[in-house]
Amino acid sequence: MGPTAALAATALSILRYAQGNTMVPSGKIKQPEINAAITEVVRLMTPDVVHIRFNIDRDWSGDWAIFFRVLLSDEAGKRGLPEVANQVRWQLSERLDFDSMGLFAYYNFRTVSEQEALREESWA
Repeated sequence: MGPTAALAATALSILRYAQGNTMVPSGKIKQPEINAAITEVVRLMTPDVVHIRFNIDRDWSGDWAIFFRVLLSDEAGKRGLPEVANQVRWQLSERLDFDSMGLFAYYNFRTVSEQEALREESWA
C-alpha cells in the first residue's frame, strides 16, 4: 500500500460528524461489532471470564482508545492471571481490527472478589 492509499485508509477510520465538525473514530460507530466480538470471547472463555465491559474515549495522550474491563472468576485469578489475560487480548484482537477502527486497545483485569471489595459501578 502506497502512502496515498495509507493516508486514505487512515482518513476512512475517522468519521466526521456533520454537526459540530467533531472527529470520532469509526470504532465508536462499530459498537454492535465490538459487542458481538465480546459476546463470543466471553462464551469461549467461560468460566474464566465472567464478563467484559468497555468504553471508547480518549487516552492520556489524546488518542482515541477502547478501554476493556475484564472481570475474571476468582479461580482464573488464582490459576494464572497472565495466561488468561493474554488469551483475552489475543481473542479480542483476532476479532476486532483496532487499527482500522482508529483505536488503541487498553485492558484492565479484576477478579470477582476484587470487584466485590471495590464495588465500582463501571465494572458491574
